[in-house]
Amino acid sequence: MKMAKIDSIVRRQLSRRSFMKGLIVAGLAGLDVMLLAQNGRLYAKKIEPFWLEVTQVRLRLPRLPKSFSGFRMAQISDMHVGGWMTAQRAADYFKIVMDLSPDAVAMTGDFVMGYGRGRNVPQKIEKLVPVLEEMTRQIPVLGVLGNHDYIYGSAAITNMLQQAGVVYLNNSVSVIRHGDDVLHIAGVDDVMEGRPELDDVLKKLPSSDCSILLVHEPDFADKSSSTGRFDLQISGHSHGGQVVLPFIGPPILPDMAHKYPSGLYRVGKMLLYTNRGAGMTQPYVRFNCRPEITVFTLEAATP
Repeated sequence: MKMAKIDSIVRRQLSRRSFMKGLIVAGLAGLDVMLLAQNGRLYAKKIEPFWLEVTQVRLRLPRLPKSFSGFRMAQISDMHVGGWMTAQRAADYFKIVMDLSPDAVAMTGDFVMGYGRGRNVPQKIEKLVPVLEEMTRQIPVLGVLGNHDYIYGSAAITNMLQQAGVVYLNNSVSVIRHGDDVLHIAGVDDVMEGRPELDDVLKKLPSSDCSILLVHEPDFADKSSSTGRFDLQISGHSHGGQVVLPFIGPPILPDMAHKYPSGLYRVGKMLLYTNRGAGMTQPYVRFNCRPEITVFTLEAATP
């Protein structure tokens, strides 16, 4: 009986030790999870949003004239000045674009935050005019509006673009020339908030020339590709989702960016590229989805 009692006491002591050890292990594991979560939040708020990526994309366009082979077009999109994006930060990003020495620049909308009008947005966008003017004096700069530009007030944005010498493509076409060869850059008005008139654009395009379309919302590609008139569409709008979960993808995407949220696609016979944007909307976080400036190097189909 004594031995049985002692054995019972030992088992209870071991059980208590095991329980306490389990508590300690669980506590340490919980602490690790908490620290990981805190570090993840810190990374998503303080590190990745500032970690700008310049993405180099080489594209072969079937109708591009040989004289345009090697033509480099930079794309910057979704600045959203007035929120996380300060005027100084936006100016710095435009200077990065200039330092890349492209042959042309395409800006695909959402220059400002559509919400939060009390954040001195007019003064902030006014500060962008000098740096944009510096860029337009050197190279052609073309742009379209996005849905946030309309929510904020499109007149102020178009005035800024025109003051700075940016070619505002509102259902219109611009031509870049190399001798007798031409490259058409078209733009449609914002799909969600503006008045996109693709038929008006098509009337201004020769049927056989190489054409690039700027439109804020990427899912418009289903419509633009069906015309057979565009070799490439470049868009923004999605921010790539801002948060991209491993093996899952972006849990949240805006309307008109569900099919083609980020990167390069082939839609019919047309190529589409969706830029992840330079700025953000709330919540101001990025995870596995760095802000982006894209540089396209265009090549003719036959060297």
